[in-house]
Amino acid sequence: MITFDNVTKVYNTNIGLENASIHINKGDFVFLVGPSGAGKSTFIKLILKEINADSGSILVDGQEVTTLSNREIPGLRRKIGIVFQDFRLLPKKTVYENVAFAMEILHRPKRQIRKKVPQVLSLVGISDKADKYPDELSAGEQQRVAIARAIINNPTVLIADEPTGNLDPDTAAEIMELLNQINMTGTTIVMVTHAKDIVDRMQKRVVAIEAGHIVRDEFGQYGFEEEATDDACLDGEVFGAEALTDDAPNYGLSDDRILQEMEVLFAERKNREAQAYARAEEPVEAPAQDIVAAEEPAVESEEEMAQEAPFPEVFPSDELVDSTEPLVSEELDFSDFEDTAYRTVRFKTAEYEMMHHGAEAESFTEEEGAGNEPDLL
Repeated sequence: MITFDNVTKVYNTNIGLENASIHINKGDFVFLVGPSGAGKSTFIKLILKEINADSGSILVDGQEVTTLSNREIPGLRRKIGIVFQDFRLLPKKTVYENVAFAMEILHRPKRQIRKKVPQVLSLVGISDKADKYPDELSAGEQQRVAIARAIINNPTVLIADEPTGNLDPDTAAEIMELLNQINMTGTTIVMVTHAKDIVDRMQKRVVAIEAGHIVRDEFGQYGFEEEATDDACLDGEVFGAEALTDDAPNYGLSDDRILQEMEVLFAERKNREAQAYARAEEPVEAPAQDIVAAEEPAVESEEEMAQEAPFPEVFPSDELVDSTEPLVSEELDFSDFEDTAYRTVRFKTAEYEMMHHGAEAESFTEEEGAGNEPDLL
């Protein structure tokens, strides 16, 4: 399922991983352990191709990751679900909408979404919370929503980044039991953790990383002194965020992270549209020296003002940020949207605006979208 063959990744003079070789079989449950800065985040980011290996080979479900083009990366990530320590739910969406959004962004049919989401909510034990918002849930319930979102698209691999780090011991035990049940259905699970008690109790496969090297691979014990759960970046790596060194480019974010970033960008775009139109309606005062000779300016038509606005209204702007309606427009085709969004979010594009820049966004359709994405790299 996952194979590393002599993989090396170096950040400037700091070693992320060095000559790492390991094979994780389909259906394995693997704990990834080690001190902060040991290389665990580098290991995960290489699987997701958030960073590029300097050398070696990485196979995920039979696919060579190191040679994937940017357009092929979203296909890889559709096979992988991510669960984060801090949940990363969309605060203005209900439990149902948070989980459904993971399917909407892949342009799944509405009928399939209406059928699948209740099934997954039932699986993780929160069917009765479907209409609640994240701030109305306990930490354990929020993590169950995050797990539901991660598995809604049937990933072959589930990566859990400190999923119990913010939970009390009893709730953490419940989440681990849920992950164990998911693993028993055949999903491969790789869990990054510092929770010695959980690792020792579950007696699963433990892969230990220290100073960029895989030092142990066996079933059983945690094997390190228990430490704080903050996996701070000591070797130039930050999981799910931008790398801290110039030598660690991040050409995309994980699927869960991209959902959150896209939600923010949609809202920001709509706010900018409204501000642009508001500015266009404001009267422009003539310079002081021209006041006497200046004639009354001609009133521009709405069409002329719309042409001058820097951001064409591709998405409805009647309600800006507070709308609970899905932000995905049915008039646009999103079959190639994920690839562009990954690159757009990474490079903080005020200019390219999610799919395209300027008025060209209006022409991003199913027929011509595949060849018109901005070349950011």
